[in-house]
Amino acid sequence: MNRINTVNKRPGFIFETSWEVCNKVGGIHTVISTKSPALSNAVEAKIIYIGPDNARHSSGMSEFKEDKNLYLTWVSHARRQGLKVRMGRWQIPGNPIALLIDYTPLIVKKNEIFTEFWKTFQLDSISGDWDFIEPALFGYAAGQVVENFCRFNLSPRLNVIAHFHEWMTAAGILYLEKYAPHICTMFTTHATIVGRCTASNYQPLYQNLKDLNGFIKAHEFNVTAKHSLERIAANVADTFTTVSTITAEECKYLLEKEVDIVTPNGFESDFVPREKEFIEKRKQARNKIFDVARALTNQQYDEDTLIVINSGRYEFRNKGIDVFIDSIANIRNSKTAGKKIIALITVPANHGGVRQDLLDKLNNKEKTDLPNPYLTHNLHEFNYDQVVRKINERGLNTPGDVSIIFIPCYLDEHDGLFNMEYYDLLIGTDLTVFASYYEPWGYTPLESLAFKIPTITTSLSGFGQWIKDKVKSIVDGAVVIERTETNIDQVVSEIAKTISDYSKLSKDEVAQARNNSEKLSESARWEELIQYYEKAYSIGLSKNVERYRTTEQTPVSIETYEGTKVLSNEPSWKKMRVLTDIPTSMEGLVKLSMNVWWSWSYEASQLFKYIDTDLWLKSKKNPIVLLNNVSQERLLELESDPTFNANFSHVMQMFEEYMSEKQNEYPSVAYFSMEYGLNDNINIYSGGLGILAGDYLKEASDSHVNMTAVGFLYKKGYFTQQLTLNGEQVVYLEDQNFNNIPVIPVKDKDGNLLLINVFMPGRAVKLRVWLINVGRIKLYLLDSDLEDNNEIDRTITHQLYGGDRENRLRQEVVLGFGSIRLLNALGIECDVYHLNEGHASFTNLERMCNLMENNHLSFEEALEVVRHSSLFTTHTPVPAGHDSFSEELMRMYIRHTPDRLKITWDQFMNLGRWVPGKHDEKFSMSILAVNTCQEVNGVSMLHGKVSRDMFQSFYKGYFPEELHIGHVTNGVHYATWTAKEWRQLYESKFGPDFIKDNYNPKYWEKIYEIEDEKIWEIRQILRKKLIGYIKDRYQNNWIKRNDNPKRLQKVLDTIDDNTLTIGFARRFATYKRANLLFNDLERLSQLVNNKERPVQFLFAGKAHPNDKPGQDLIKQIIEVSRMPEFTGKIIFVENYDIQLAKRLVKGVDIWLNTPTRPLEASGTSGQKATLNGVLNCSVLDGWYLEGYREGAGWGLTDKQTYSNHDFQNELDSITLYNLLENQIIPLFYKRDKKGIPHEWIQTIKNSIAQIAPHYVTSRMMADYMRQYYKPLAERHKQIVADDFVKAARLATWKKQITNSWDNIEVISIDFPDTTKREFSLGEPYHGEVVLNLKGIHPEDVGVEIVMTKTDEKGIRRIQCSYELELNNSIDTMAFYSTNINFSMPGMFEYALRIFPKHSEMTYKMDFNLVRWI
Repeated sequence: MNRINTVNKRPGFIFETSWEVCNKVGGIHTVISTKSPALSNAVEAKIIYIGPDNARHSSGMSEFKEDKNLYLTWVSHARRQGLKVRMGRWQIPGNPIALLIDYTPLIVKKNEIFTEFWKTFQLDSISGDWDFIEPALFGYAAGQVVENFCRFNLSPRLNVIAHFHEWMTAAGILYLEKYAPHICTMFTTHATIVGRCTASNYQPLYQNLKDLNGFIKAHEFNVTAKHSLERIAANVADTFTTVSTITAEECKYLLEKEVDIVTPNGFESDFVPREKEFIEKRKQARNKIFDVARALTNQQYDEDTLIVINSGRYEFRNKGIDVFIDSIANIRNSKTAGKKIIALITVPANHGGVRQDLLDKLNNKEKTDLPNPYLTHNLHEFNYDQVVRKINERGLNTPGDVSIIFIPCYLDEHDGLFNMEYYDLLIGTDLTVFASYYEPWGYTPLESLAFKIPTITTSLSGFGQWIKDKVKSIVDGAVVIERTETNIDQVVSEIAKTISDYSKLSKDEVAQARNNSEKLSESARWEELIQYYEKAYSIGLSKNVERYRTTEQTPVSIETYEGTKVLSNEPSWKKMRVLTDIPTSMEGLVKLSMNVWWSWSYEASQLFKYIDTDLWLKSKKNPIVLLNNVSQERLLELESDPTFNANFSHVMQMFEEYMSEKQNEYPSVAYFSMEYGLNDNINIYSGGLGILAGDYLKEASDSHVNMTAVGFLYKKGYFTQQLTLNGEQVVYLEDQNFNNIPVIPVKDKDGNLLLINVFMPGRAVKLRVWLINVGRIKLYLLDSDLEDNNEIDRTITHQLYGGDRENRLRQEVVLGFGSIRLLNALGIECDVYHLNEGHASFTNLERMCNLMENNHLSFEEALEVVRHSSLFTTHTPVPAGHDSFSEELMRMYIRHTPDRLKITWDQFMNLGRWVPGKHDEKFSMSILAVNTCQEVNGVSMLHGKVSRDMFQSFYKGYFPEELHIGHVTNGVHYATWTAKEWRQLYESKFGPDFIKDNYNPKYWEKIYEIEDEKIWEIRQILRKKLIGYIKDRYQNNWIKRNDNPKRLQKVLDTIDDNTLTIGFARRFATYKRANLLFNDLERLSQLVNNKERPVQFLFAGKAHPNDKPGQDLIKQIIEVSRMPEFTGKIIFVENYDIQLAKRLVKGVDIWLNTPTRPLEASGTSGQKATLNGVLNCSVLDGWYLEGYREGAGWGLTDKQTYSNHDFQNELDSITLYNLLENQIIPLFYKRDKKGIPHEWIQTIKNSIAQIAPHYVTSRMMADYMRQYYKPLAERHKQIVADDFVKAARLATWKKQITNSWDNIEVISIDFPDTTKREFSLGEPYHGEVVLNLKGIHPEDVGVEIVMTKTDEKGIRRIQCSYELELNNSIDTMAFYSTNINFSMPGMFEYALRIFPKHSEMTYKMDFNLVRWI
């Protein structure tokens, strides 16, 4: 005890932690922020306020201003220790130091943390949901940070207070107790969890408080974890405080711990205007209130009218709103008021903006009667609102001398009616009433007193307890009404009497009451109350010293200080770039190089090649690199070169004419994709999805579509593939040089770089924006690799499909939310929003948030608007292939989106769940897309069917065949993928209009008019080019691997440009079955080594870095290719890219595709081959099921003979060998005397004429335009018209139907008994159904009879359905009947179902509410 006497009981350092530091949520924010200046003046200690780093909305944490110079060394140290902190200033009076913590990295360790706390403190966290886990982890992180800061910066003998507010931060107390007990902890509860829950659930709290068991009640309200943490913290902390004597009693019995001291809440009145400004603001407020009241009620009010107000949170019972309404009704009914009274209720509710009829009346000054003349804003839940129901119940829904007005919005200057802050409205009132049942303290009456407004409160509020001995009547400035569990009628009467009495006071008495109010408020200023905190600190420090023990201070080494650098005399090399000076006359080349259009104009490509052929090839056909490196001498030569100048003029004229053609304005389309394959030099693609998206943008340009596209600019793009000597895939990532690709930084209207903010846990990620011109289409690319971002966030756009699941989610958050924010920043609003795969599904959430925030729509209304303008294209044939994320990850990154959408967390998660309410299910991006897009399509006819089967479980009550999910079969961009030789032939022979109408079959049929010799000549040329290219590329790769030169020479000598060449190139995944040929190596050897009719196979492709089975396939092919009998006959060409793909689809003779059916969604490589006279040999899967024509290629059946995959693979392998041996190889080598294979060429002609026109992107674009873009644009136009009236109508109707659907009663079903008789074709089948709809309009309910058959696989398939007619309705009864004449015979099974109907619904599935009866 001697040590106690020698220790100073005043703190030297204070950490004050709350969820509401820099984070305005509720009253605790007011407590801490207003206390700060007084605390700073009262104690000599340094103070740091600690809060969560929550960037909730686009504005971020507006109260926090980061200062990177504060405790710079420690911040760097903490971050190296894994603590994600930011230091800065809290933007409140005094600008105190604030420290924000990103606690989300602890989420993955939550089980470990809570297990530790169970073992040490018996913290019962097992039932804690995320509303417990997140705050608890924040508190734990705060404890870590306090300990780390103290060990690094402070002497262990310094008196340190770590003050934690509420259970949400209490885990920090437990942490410090375990790991740093020398730090004194203080815990303040502002209201116990069990106490608040008991009161909120309308259960008696006070009369039985001594008998309540905290744990039993906590279990009853499902708050066991929160209560357990609160109780343990109260008992562990060195000082335990609360804010009032009321909550002190709660703590004593519910937490089984008496508080050490009550620390009442004070405040500062610096927000109250002075003198003249006060008078002017009061006048403005009263005038505004009178204007609104007159417009609503048609009553006249003079200056003498009494204005009474109730405000705060919408807690109907706890805040005494019910008592307030009853009191006003009593005054009105008893007619005891001495003057007119306007009673205001200002509590925020779920509203949809200010009433338009009220605004119109205010503007026009008309005297028409308004409905609901007590309500200022439109309520989304009008019929269920407690205030509205109470007002109607008490007869206050009509105007009178005593009128009530409900203002259900935040008064924040943006409510649309008053457009002023709460304080600016409060100042105009005369009396406040806060009839609280549960109010641990109560700031609103304090604020009222500060504005000289007398207040009525109750003895059940902490503030009421504090002042009740200071006042006796309202003239004293306040009245405290005694309130118990059972005297509510007495409370109502006393409040009504007090208001009536106040209305009769003389002016002098009113003035006296107002002055006394102000004096009362001064006694609650923080300078008067801060002494209680000083006492609390002293109590805690005295207790803490008893268990004080010295801890070893972590020494600070010189390496800790980032400013310390080791001097070096090494040179500091700097880069300097010298660019070619392009002559003025040739500046058009630069313009050409900066638009991807050149890549699908062979004339432009030839022009660049002419400049310097060797440099063109060395630069990998990159015109920017070419122009930056071509010599000045060569440019001067070209200036006087007539051939170059003629070609240059021709190409520039083509380009200018092309760019001058205007896009169609309607419909405008926004297109979102994770990848775009434009050409090899722009590495922002990985495979088929990206190539398709790139082709699509090119076609949009060619077809004059008004499209804006958004994606990512990847620093490293997709990987470069190299193979080891053993055939193992090695992944290399190379940084793109943005100077060498045609990207332009986008700037804002002020000329600064345009930056877009997207929010991650506790921080904002800044995104730079780049532009690529794809012909006439603008492709905007987001880039997170900025110095302002942390290292993790900089990598978001480093690699396509790189990193773990968390990084994938970060990418999709950026793509989804960032894309819409980008379009908003550019002022681009489109008619249709097209999601190319589910990666971009978050775009629809951001659009909904914008509609709710900017247009004041409800969630349901915003969903209707977004759905009516959105299209989701899925490319995935199996559910497992869709991106999905754990709830844990979603909590970490999307936790604030439900708040913006004004829905619960479970409602939000259900947007991405296949089965709503299934909590162990991951959040599927594709299901989110299906939920928020009205249109969904697959990418081939078969894939459309597969998608309907796949998503059928999502549409309970409907069969796959009925679903609205359609298809648009993919196509390829003609100008990109057709060889120059073929293009010159087609465009010279097919006619001048062919290019603009290249999906018209009549043009392609002209191929039959071209002589066989010409076609064979082109095929020979392209094969020779391919083989030459393969030899060069193969040799370069071989040398890089230091492989055996003898074997290399043998391969090069064996490859033959006259041999039948079969190509297989694509992503290597097991379902692609690249090794199908290798089931019988002996038979394969006979094929490739036939001297008279030899065959060679070219393979290429990459496997995903995480796909080990796919990589093993590559290794197997390499191993087979190195067997002596296959050397030079089976070739694997590494690093498959666009350039190699172009060579292969143009140069091989057969394009081989052998996927496991039906796992190929579409596939487009075979379509590219078709354009170049290459014949397909493929499984009838994906596009080829519909593309196959007999005599135009070869197809392996689409039927699956065996369920055993190995047996099926063996059968398909045998079938493939038979095709090769008996049909393909003999046909290729069947030549005339001139060596021309006429029958082979006839097959080529059939393929070009009958297949090619149907699989170009111009046809694909026309399909999208006809099936989706134009209909969606029209629906979007209708849904937003007249201030979204259709959206409101549909949303309201759906809500009404949902609420009443389960009430529908089936009265009778009268159909003939099918078990007792048979029915014949043409014989009418009559049936009747009678329903009691109980409030639903009969026209809103459809009744159907559904006829089904079971197929050979045991799957029930719908055959037809017949809707019954509505014949009659009487009251709530509806009568439906049908007469069916069967048109097909057979054994059927039938059932009846009912479904909602609405004339403005596009599909029945738009409202998936089906009931079988």
